[in-house]
Amino acid sequence: MEETPNAIPTTIKGTIPSWINGSFLRNGPGKFEFGEDRYTHWFDGMALMHRFHICEGNVTYSSRFLRSDSFVQNSERNRIVVSEFGTLAMPDPCKNIFARFFSRFQIPKTTDNASVNFVKYKGDYYVSTETNYMRRIDPQSLETKEKVDWSQFIAVNSATAHPHYDREGASYNMGNSYGKGFFYNIIRVPPPKEKEAKEDTVDLSGAEVICSIRASEPRKPSYYHSFVMSENYIVFIEQPIKLDLMRFMLYRILGKSFHQVMSWEPQYETIFHLVNRHTGKVAPMFTLHQINAFENDGFLVMDMCCGDDGAVIADFTLENLRKGPGKELDEFYNALCRNLPRRYVLPLSVDQHTPLDQNLVTLHYCAATATMTGPGEVYLTHEELHNDELLQYGGLEFPQINYAHYNGRNYRYFYSCGFGHVFADSLLKMDVHTKELKVWRHPGLFPSEPVFVAAPNATEEDDGVVMSVIITPREEKSTFLLVLDAKTFTELGRAEVPVNIPYGTHGIGLCPHCMPPIWFKKRWQ
Repeated sequence: MEETPNAIPTTIKGTIPSWINGSFLRNGPGKFEFGEDRYTHWFDGMALMHRFHICEGNVTYSSRFLRSDSFVQNSERNRIVVSEFGTLAMPDPCKNIFARFFSRFQIPKTTDNASVNFVKYKGDYYVSTETNYMRRIDPQSLETKEKVDWSQFIAVNSATAHPHYDREGASYNMGNSYGKGFFYNIIRVPPPKEKEAKEDTVDLSGAEVICSIRASEPRKPSYYHSFVMSENYIVFIEQPIKLDLMRFMLYRILGKSFHQVMSWEPQYETIFHLVNRHTGKVAPMFTLHQINAFENDGFLVMDMCCGDDGAVIADFTLENLRKGPGKELDEFYNALCRNLPRRYVLPLSVDQHTPLDQNLVTLHYCAATATMTGPGEVYLTHEELHNDELLQYGGLEFPQINYAHYNGRNYRYFYSCGFGHVFADSLLKMDVHTKELKVWRHPGLFPSEPVFVAAPNATEEDDGVVMSVIITPREEKSTFLLVLDAKTFTELGRAEVPVNIPYGTHGIGLCPHCMPPIWFKKRWQ
């Protein structure tokens, strides 16, 4: 892919509602080779940032590669010199055989290729991956700014690319630490101080670890991609995708990439850690993305996308994704597990008087169960949060809700991508009360993660629009930004971009910093 640093106009078809003003920011891999070297896995590609600027029914598009250290060093040497998730950087061929041999025993550089998401801390925008590095970004120009090392601000060695935000403006995330054991840490970054002049520099001051959870298997801690947050609780799901620490220490010597130290080990339990309260445990399952969580009548209700085989992460190699259409690609897709929405319910008040071996869930609308099996331990079974109609669309992923108004609260709707093939080929709106679907699907069009934007003065949960970037691999330079009416799930308009855009991962909805000052005051006061 080529970057488009200067904003270009798009061709509007239909109508983009005039009340949508701001920037839709997206992130994802966009470059998979340097010189003769090729990356192995989809996650490895160099971060390409995208900005759709929307104002009074018009849309412009721009993009830039993140100028990470990894990108710069790879470009300067015209080969891959920094290892990524699925690709091990090979020794410099210009060195002699002894230098190349001993280079395998050196501590490998940690990548700062932040290609997963846009995140926000204390009013600043960053792009993030799952290492200890982020990069601060100018959300208007997409200029790469400072490199940020989490470990310089707080005692963690990594952080996820999926923080949560409370209504006071604080951010919450999770990161690992290891020393006397392996710990999963919950991090809180306070909101920006009001009335305080904002300097153009990184500010993570006040960040703190509010809880540390010891790994149940310290030599094989769990991989995780995100976590659950309701109004009063944070839930960490320790699942049986394991990181083998011994392999991790030796993976460079053995000539293995990082994803090969991960393994799916369903003999281990999946444990729900409820911060400061209780621990629940369930049969093995795998989750990347949670939908929502809320408290109701003494219970914590948790909805998430789940699969039965965590080995799927390693399957998204570029070799598999580039298989030609037909039998080979179909066989690869049919071998993948389907991720489906599930609901778990955890009772918040259990003690020595709670009866054993009986269902504690009394919510009339939930079929999920919770049974106390011992002190502080509750065994959970899930409710399928869908009916058979969803199976026609191959399961779903990349769930989004009306986050600003319903995150951590009882809700009714979520929006997601349907996976009728290897990449998403439909957009779905799910009613969790009735399990009914609304669908947007057209042959040859492949949508990205949907993002909900509420209408001004909205009175209902689904008053607003859903936006998604639609990839069109059968046609050159015809990618477009799709805008759907969130209530009816019908198309309002699209903004066609005259450049190619790669399939991305995550992004962030309308960016207040990029909005005109008058609009900002009027809509966001």
